[in-house]
Amino acid sequence: MNRDLIRSLEQLLGNDGVLSSREDLLLYEYDGSVEVARPECVVFPRSTEDVVRIVELSNHHEVPLVGRGAGTGLSGGALARHGGILVVFSRMNQILGIDIENRRAVVQPGVVNLDLTRAVEHAGLHYAPDPSSQKACTIGGNVAENAGGPHTLAYGVTTNHVLGLKLVLPTGEAVQIGSSALDATGYDLTGLFVGSEGTLALVTEITVKLTPLPETIKTLLAVFDSIDDATETVVDITSRGITPAACEMMDGWTLRAVEAYVQAGFPLDSAAVLLLEVDGLREAVEEQAESVAEVCRMHHAREVRVARDAQERDLLWKGRKNAFGAIGRICPTYYVQDGVIPRTKLPATLRRITEIGRKNGFEIGNIFHAGDGNLHPIILFDARNEAEFKRVVTTAGEIIQFCIEMGGAITGEHGVGMEKDHLMPLLFTEIELDLMRGVRDAFNPKGLLNPGKIFPTSKGCGEIRVRPLPLAGTMAR
Repeated sequence: MNRDLIRSLEQLLGNDGVLSSREDLLLYEYDGSVEVARPECVVFPRSTEDVVRIVELSNHHEVPLVGRGAGTGLSGGALARHGGILVVFSRMNQILGIDIENRRAVVQPGVVNLDLTRAVEHAGLHYAPDPSSQKACTIGGNVAENAGGPHTLAYGVTTNHVLGLKLVLPTGEAVQIGSSALDATGYDLTGLFVGSEGTLALVTEITVKLTPLPETIKTLLAVFDSIDDATETVVDITSRGITPAACEMMDGWTLRAVEAYVQAGFPLDSAAVLLLEVDGLREAVEEQAESVAEVCRMHHAREVRVARDAQERDLLWKGRKNAFGAIGRICPTYYVQDGVIPRTKLPATLRRITEIGRKNGFEIGNIFHAGDGNLHPIILFDARNEAEFKRVVTTAGEIIQFCIEMGGAITGEHGVGMEKDHLMPLLFTEIELDLMRGVRDAFNPKGLLNPGKIFPTSKGCGEIRVRPLPLAGTMAR
């Protein structure tokens, strides 16, 4: 790294606002994926003005620039693939304003997702997007990846709750797009930037909608002795026009791992469980909960439990949202995938995932947002074994390719990042990819902002690509 650039960054941010030693940089070379890429320095801005100056320095020295939230991402989107400056927003973590009457909030990108809900729940409001990592992930990162979560079946993903953004463009210009109004005039630039994975601008302020807490919530746990029965239940519920607030599924292997850790009351001898939630007005919720339970029983659910109180509900959700941590207790490394399929293809896809795991010699657990067909197969492997690492990457690629064959997509909420860029030609024609590249180049003409993400590095790809083996121990989550 250019020492003049380091000195300029230190003058701007102070010595405690810049990291450049090898030991410090090791902490920022990974996220929650199996990807690894080390920056040349890490900086911690405190304001939009700081970010403007960092971008100007990046341009002057022609050094790549990558934004990063909490590092919980699962596609390598916030890794410095080509070195350069990693801009970490953890010190821009203020809730700048809350408008209870109009149900709006303005936050900096480093605000932790759950902290916003905690700040407004006294007024009967919450911030609806709820990734499983919501206790740690930041709203800025959620915006970059258009994050989802268990309750997005009814409430939508991040883009449905973001109204406006303050941005620093790669040119160094600070701009405001969108507004606190529900329908902004002109092009939907806010929708364009949400989910752009940090390739178009750095976000420094976010205006979001706040959603009223429902009057009544009922949480149901349906227990099945067959995975097919559980998946067919999901298909039937949605085909009847019933839209639960959440519809999550765990297979038997995963729920046993979770139960050993959380002790949420999951049955250890079942093949799968569905965690379903309905909310709204009391009378409607009672009727909808009974309808959901009836469909579960029609598909041979051996038991349908209704959480008796908020404490029992919280325990069930604790089990779901701590599933990845539970699996980390029994295996040194695992690879979390993120594919999307039509709901009607759930039974066939889960059978195929099991076949792929057996063929390649891996245990694969399944936990996912069943209601919207967003799968998260969890492949257990040993990162210290180079041959096993190659096999796990191949296995993950086979699963995603099958999702595409089923009419699905390569990611539902984790993003493309540097993990799946080579698979983009399986979804899009070269004309479509060139159109998207043209949008990126219009905002990011020098290509310095988060280079090497989303788009394949060469034309005509689409094959499963095996990355180099990361350093042992860097992928244990």
